[in-house]
Amino acid sequence: MIPVRALGRLLLAAVVMSAGAAHAQASTKLTLLLDWFVNPDHGPLLVAQELGYFREAGLEVQLIAPSDPNDPPKLVAARRADVAISYQPSLTLQAAEGLPLARIATLVSTPLNTLVALRDGPIRSLADLRGRRIGFSVGGFEDALLAAMLGRVGLARSDVTLVNVNFALSPALLAGQVDAVIGAFRNFELNQLDIEGRPGIAFHPEENGVPPYDELVLVAHRQRLDDPALRALVDAIERGTLFLVNRPEEAWRLFIKGRPDLDTELNRRAWRSTLPRFAHAPAALDRRRYARFASFLRDQGLIKSEPRLEDYAVELR
Repeated sequence: MIPVRALGRLLLAAVVMSAGAAHAQASTKLTLLLDWFVNPDHGPLLVAQELGYFREAGLEVQLIAPSDPNDPPKLVAARRADVAISYQPSLTLQAAEGLPLARIATLVSTPLNTLVALRDGPIRSLADLRGRRIGFSVGGFEDALLAAMLGRVGLARSDVTLVNVNFALSPALLAGQVDAVIGAFRNFELNQLDIEGRPGIAFHPEENGVPPYDELVLVAHRQRLDDPALRALVDAIERGTLFLVNRPEEAWRLFIKGRPDLDTELNRRAWRSTLPRFAHAPAALDRRRYARFASFLRDQGLIKSEPRLEDYAVELR
């Protein structure tokens, strides 16, 4: 016969084990599609994963890098994935096209996109771009950025020659194929050029006629916005972000844990460059910023009319 006191301990252990099993069974699975291969822009996500913040929020989050960076928002719109990383400009364009997507959080709250030339080259100001070749990777939005920036110094789009360099921005610049590139990420390409011994000079859109915008945002299907798992996800990402900001070196070690291919000089530099750009309050939405940028896209002719803000950007409850 088991003594009463021992029986009590066994019953308590059984209750704890049962509760733990129930918690494990109650975990909600979420697929989160990245915008590109894993890189320092995704730091808060990997930190939250490594520290168990997702698990503590009752979530089992699968981070997936896409084979095509254009696919993640479309897969979420088709309800073939739960959440995707996208960009505020892209989201506004997609909302104007009628895609049922909504921003639920911000990951990187400043523009990263910039126009870059070599410091030892002929470009010292935007006015020096007249008659020059400018490399690009993605048409449409980057054209609008460039047109607005050129307009600030009295130049038109016809005053430059655009060259599609197929995402090889730094190599094209270093090889002399182009005199500048638009669409370079200031936390990556500028560091890459410096590592190559050819430092760059950057002209930031938000300082040259383009309204500021959020670079990386998380989007979900509009019909899923009342799902409590989404708010739990955003809260866990906030925890990861604050840990990263408070303990950047420790967070870096978590970022590369089990991923030795990420431990490179470029990623170490990009990590430091990206730190001040993460959104400290990912859930918070600056409505005026979104409305202002939608007006910019309309004025640039990329959308016919501005989509209703509440249809494509929300603060989860």
